[in-house]
Amino acid sequence: MKIDVHNTAGEVVGNAELDELVWNIEPNIAVMHQAMVMQQANARVGSADTKTRAEVRGGGRKPWRQKGTGRARQGSTRAPNWIGGGVVWGPHPRKYTQKMPYKMRRLAVRSALSAKVRDERVTVISNLGEIEARTKAMMTVVEKLPESRSLLIVLSAKAEGIERAAGNIPNVRTILASYLNVRDVLKYDRLVVTQDALPLIEGTWALPEDRREPSKWKLARQAARAEAEKEA
Repeated sequence: MKIDVHNTAGEVVGNAELDELVWNIEPNIAVMHQAMVMQQANARVGSADTKTRAEVRGGGRKPWRQKGTGRARQGSTRAPNWIGGGVVWGPHPRKYTQKMPYKMRRLAVRSALSAKVRDERVTVISNLGEIEARTKAMMTVVEKLPESRSLLIVLSAKAEGIERAAGNIPNVRTILASYLNVRDVLKYDRLVVTQDALPLIEGTWALPEDRREPSKWKLARQAARAEAEKEA
């Protein structure tokens, strides 16, 4: 699977090979949704707090006697039915953290990347680090790219010049390849990937089982299982 490589002037200067295990799978919408919900939940601080009638200051004295006044009996001015009283069933500090198996997290990111490629919303660019660290220089590059509502620039390593040049442009953000996530990939209309970030993306988000040889322990288990089947 190949994709065109553009330079900072918007010209096609070559092509790059994309790993189909990362960029050309059938997007799993359910897993992507679950990863998005998990990421949004994990971003919640969970610090909202209200006071119950036991925590509100005051209200220790019975406001009037129990009988004979013609009014409803009351035991405290800090009961929930009073102004300034405690809150019933209000929020209290809690954790909203959710978890997902790492294989599902990887699948969600690969599904999001594959969906971007399928929709032709991925642009690979070379020599982006050579531009001047100024907003005007980055705006010139952005104008040469295919028209998009927003851009997510994926870098292989921290590049202060690129980050400074893109920092003041609305709807443009930079991110490291190792920090790619479903929310940012789906939020931004176009993915602009530097050419040297491609191997890092593929090495980070492909499943380890697709990348490495079987371990000696796995081979030993397979041999033992085959031996047992023979004896049976």
